[in-house]
Amino acid sequence: MANFVSSTAFAGRMAAAALALIESLEPEQRPLLHVLFDSPDRTEFTYLPGPRPGLALADMTAEQQARAMELLSTGLSDRGLSDARAIMRLEEILAGLERSVGRPGWRRRNSEFYWFRVLGEPGGEQPWAWKVGGHHLAVHLTIVGEQVAGAPMFFGANPAVVPRGHPHAGLRTLPDDEDLGRALVTGLPAHLREMAVTGPLAPNDILTRHDPVADVSRIPPGLAYVDMDGEGRELLVRLVRHYLGRALPDVAETSWDAIRGGGLERVSFRWAGPVEPGHGHYYAVLGPTFLLEYDNTQNNANHIHTVWRDLRSDWGEDLLADHHAAHEH
Repeated sequence: MANFVSSTAFAGRMAAAALALIESLEPEQRPLLHVLFDSPDRTEFTYLPGPRPGLALADMTAEQQARAMELLSTGLSDRGLSDARAIMRLEEILAGLERSVGRPGWRRRNSEFYWFRVLGEPGGEQPWAWKVGGHHLAVHLTIVGEQVAGAPMFFGANPAVVPRGHPHAGLRTLPDDEDLGRALVTGLPAHLREMAVTGPLAPNDILTRHDPVADVSRIPPGLAYVDMDGEGRELLVRLVRHYLGRALPDVAETSWDAIRGGGLERVSFRWAGPVEPGHGHYYAVLGPTFLLEYDNTQNNANHIHTVWRDLRSDWGEDLLADHHAAHEH
């Protein structure tokens, strides 16, 4: 089953928000934000700092920014939107931290350096999409008629915990991503933990990087759901649903149904690095239909990268395939 939900309400709300944003733009802004559906960047994303195809919040008026954020809200749950806003605000904290130690790159940290892009005609008969991207945030929605697909989705945080001496010291961003994974690995009996921990050192980033197609052959073998005890299974389910829960509730439920349909017994968890806090660590959850990756190694293990990939419907590929098959001439 593809990662999509059939809902006139969600698709219609997205289309209305996208059109309102487009209509608010000046003529010179429109070519940056609104492009053809088959533009090359449709299946591209990155979580690194720097410009993206699209129109940045920094180049919008206050009214346009409000409409852009309304569009973002149509593609995420309340928690997902809260996390996205927190990631954006964190850029100002990172700028101050880097400036205080003389790092020249601090100027590229800005809560308005997030780019919006609408591909195709919102609400029309043909497929369309929209995306939001900037440092540590990448959200992609593909819409075909009343169907909505919501992957890939990347959320990250630097610093994951604001250090001592800062006015926001102790502030954590994406805490449950770390805590749930650690609770799962540390709660395993010793013989099962040996199967789940793949090595003493964590990779320095998520293994599938920001590739358009996730290469799951990079992911090492792990501990299968079917081999876990009851507590381990419960925590694994909570971890998966935590990631899905950043999407719209109906999209999350449809994706969860697809994961269960593919067989929970075929889902596996692996961890790399020490299990104690304060050390670089990594985990991944892999099933027949999806991949979750988490890495926290950079900046003395205070820099989180997470991603949700749908192995059947990243970029709405399953949804688009069904559409093209139904409209062959």
